[in-house]
Amino acid sequence: MEELKQRILQEATVLSNNVLKLDALLNQQVDPQLTMRMGQEFAQLYRSEQITRVVTVESSGIPVAFATAHELGVPLVFARRKKTLLADPDALVERVPSFTKGIVTDIVLSQQFITANDRILFIDDIIANGDAARGLVKIIQRSGATLVGVGIVIEKCFQNGAQSIREQGIRLDSLVKIASLDEGHITFA
Repeated sequence: MEELKQRILQEATVLSNNVLKLDALLNQQVDPQLTMRMGQEFAQLYRSEQITRVVTVESSGIPVAFATAHELGVPLVFARRKKTLLADPDALVERVPSFTKGIVTDIVLSQQFITANDRILFIDDIIANGDAARGLVKIIQRSGATLVGVGIVIEKCFQNGAQSIREQGIRLDSLVKIASLDEGHITFA
């Protein structure tokens, strides 16, 4: 997605050889028009797959997942990063480390919103090491639902997250692939 590449070059900040700050684009500020176009891209890739739900992990994946769900005309379900007092006691839970937060968190998804009859499209903003993605994949698999594919806005190819998902035989599509952040420069794959 050429428009997204240009916005990344203009608005993202390289913090290290492994970290790209995307607050102005995905993680704090959201451009509704660009987000809807990203959702349209993912919907186009998966329109023939009879998706019944789009799933993501809170919070940065929600806008693009919402746009995708809107385009496909299906519900959006998001996994929470921690249990609340009102959480479903039978919720599906997976403990995962967070690369950007530097902590271990629980990903929690209520069984009320995902069934064995569902065909799931998992959408997220970025994949680096892939811990959260692998955690949500495990939750989806335990639910009995069919994981049709994973859509990622930005794939960091120099980290193993996307590859680890593909090695499980899961379809993963990225709108933009970054090959390197070396020396403060963004190099697209």
